[in-house]
Amino acid sequence: MTKTLILLFHPDLSRSKANAAMARAAAALPDVEVVDMTATAPNGLDLFRDGEAEAARLLSARRIVLQFPVQWYSTPPLLKAWQDAVLTRMFYLSYETEGRRVEGMPLMIAATAGNTPDAYRHGGRNLMPVADLLAPLRATAHRRGLVWADPFVLYRADKLSPAETETAAQEYAAHLARWIATSQGQAA
Repeated sequence: MTKTLILLFHPDLSRSKANAAMARAAAALPDVEVVDMTATAPNGLDLFRDGEAEAARLLSARRIVLQFPVQWYSTPPLLKAWQDAVLTRMFYLSYETEGRRVEGMPLMIAATAGNTPDAYRHGGRNLMPVADLLAPLRATAHRRGLVWADPFVLYRADKLSPAETETAAQEYAAHLARWIATSQGQAA
């Protein structure tokens, strides 16, 4: 059983610096599986055909991380397609056999943003904090009974030097390790 499942929703991981480095650092942790969802379902439609397999993937985990770059103040389209296909199936079509089984599961968001932390504040260049941009995901977690954890946000993700990117990736891995340790008792 995978204890921590990281679903990575980057549109082109081969062009990523930050998300790729974060994924490598996370994958080095024990009992962590990183799944490149774009490689798994490049056009998103496969998620509807493979809903059972995707639900099984979630059911095999004890905690979930959704990792993605913030794009136009939102999640990448594939993450929304995943929600529509997998969560709709689990919580509305197969609640008793699937959805009920993930209630109480810890959920963390790992997001990268291109601008500075100061730009993501009320009245800043991007008008609001990243936490506000993540509100739909937090509401979904609440509605589905998932235990929301403080998100990991990496700012200036596309502007970091290679050394800064590696440092940030190690900080992400350390953040994950702390979260995993503190959420041990939450997951069934």
